[in-house]
Amino acid sequence: MSEKKRPRVMVDMSATLIHHGHIRLLKKASEIGDVVVALTTDDEIKQKKGYTPELNFEERKEILESIKYVSEVVPSPWLISFDYMKEHHCDLLVHGADNSNHIPEENLVIFPRTEGVSSSTLRERVLDSLIEMNTDAKPSKASDKVARFLIESIKKEFRLE
Repeated sequence: MSEKKRPRVMVDMSATLIHHGHIRLLKKASEIGDVVVALTTDDEIKQKKGYTPELNFEERKEILESIKYVSEVVPSPWLISFDYMKEHHCDLLVHGADNSNHIPEENLVIFPRTEGVSSSTLRERVLDSLIEMNTDAKPSKASDKVARFLIESIKKEFRLE
């Protein structure tokens, strides 16, 4: 008696800053089938999000390929089509609750996002760390006040997005 073949499950992501929310999503997807990560290309991120990712495509791909839940990583456009899934022999698309891909409902699995974490919140935490590093040591120096002002300005602008 032969064992039933596991489905191929596509998970699309940009993973500009890889975090535990990504890992949790990949783990859940791996419980359904073999995970193929459709990783958004640098050009698509630049075009859709308006910035160059902190980690380039090859760096993000290398990290994702080292995760035990991932079978394969393929370059992808911003939105996944059903034809793109079929091109990569995938049966299902797994995505967070913010899905905007137009995939037939029977081929789509939606999981809730991990509360309190995103690449955007990680960027804010980095800015908080920079502020702390640049102001706590010698807060009376003029250069520290300038650094704090610049970082706070960047942070304020960032939060508007």
